[in-house]
Amino acid sequence: MKNNLYNYILGIADNSLILGQRLGQLCGHGPSLETDIACTNISLDLFGQVRSYFQYAAKIAGDQRTEDDIAMLRKERDYKNVLLVEQPNTNFAFTIGRQFLFDVYHLAFLTELQNSNDFTLSVIAKKCVKEVSYHLRFSSDWVKRLGNGTSVSKEKMQEAISDLWTYTDELFYQTNADKEMVFEGVGVDVTKLKNNYYSHINKILLEATLEIPESKWFQTGGKEGIHTEHLGYLLSDLQYMQRTYPNMEW
Repeated sequence: MKNNLYNYILGIADNSLILGQRLGQLCGHGPSLETDIACTNISLDLFGQVRSYFQYAAKIAGDQRTEDDIAMLRKERDYKNVLLVEQPNTNFAFTIGRQFLFDVYHLAFLTELQNSNDFTLSVIAKKCVKEVSYHLRFSSDWVKRLGNGTSVSKEKMQEAISDLWTYTDELFYQTNADKEMVFEGVGVDVTKLKNNYYSHINKILLEATLEIPESKWFQTGGKEGIHTEHLGYLLSDLQYMQRTYPNMEW
């Protein structure tokens, strides 16, 4: 169970780590100062959540690794994040679309994780759910704002949703560690979140006057460590300082 719990935590934390890094890349490049600051604050929220998860993972591992080691010094195939969160910041609509499609899942997941019989995970979830509630309000409002805006903003928002749609089904894929943690009462059965997820997504897209993608073809692999080409480039930035100056401490 110890190994499964460790991998289960990585599967949760890596989503926030990689998405936080993606948002951090936008610092100073937002379409307006207020939006720039909001995206940066969401990034900081996600990194704060990651610290809690990785501190717990390091304790479980019990092999002298620190939270920084776990976050920064793994190889690409050792990251368990879904493919959705590693997709690049193609433009602002893609950034918002990616955030929105993950936020709906993330809030539903954390709401259920509060009921975990693992006290630490339950406490982390109760803290994080308040932050993610804001994240979802922010991304949902922007989806509707862009969808109901100009013909250009509508076109870009529709393109983002349509292109990112192929990565949504992986959110509900269960690894062996996921299944074991559900059986033990520790983890969330994500398969039970799927119907409500798409219902919520569809509701917001209708309010945004956007078309609901009809594609039934989905990509998976991230949860098993098989990623797109984008993750390697992201990790080269994320890990640079830690690998260039090993054992550095603040």
